[in-house]
Amino acid sequence: QVQLVESGGGLVQSGGSLRLSCAASGTFFTIYAMGWYRQVPGQSRELVAGLTSAGIIESGDSLKGRFTISNGDTKDTVILQIDSLKPEDTGVYYCKARAGSAPGKIAEDYWGRGTQVTVSP
Repeated sequence: QVQLVESGGGLVQSGGSLRLSCAASGTFFTIYAMGWYRQVPGQSRELVAGLTSAGIIESGDSLKGRFTISNGDTKDTVILQIDSLKPEDTGVYYCKARAGSAPGKIAEDYWGRGTQVTVSP
């Protein structure tokens, strides 16, 4: 099992920046990838950015440029830097990890509870 804890959300003015952090803990063999998704009001959850253990980055098609994903300073932590925030970025940002419980076991996806990002005009 993997537990994910997100932090760093909050209220920010348009044009500002936020740094979201997600830390994984629990009992698992390895984490293959971690990423960030978001759900803005009235829309389905969408990929913001993902980062594999091999360093491959995947970005949401409409979200490139202002969102930067990177590994955190501690193991099994991923950071999402969001710059030039816009009111339409308001929503809940979720961390996801794909992890395996043992060698050869099929990896499973785990989700955090989300952190609220609110951008004022």
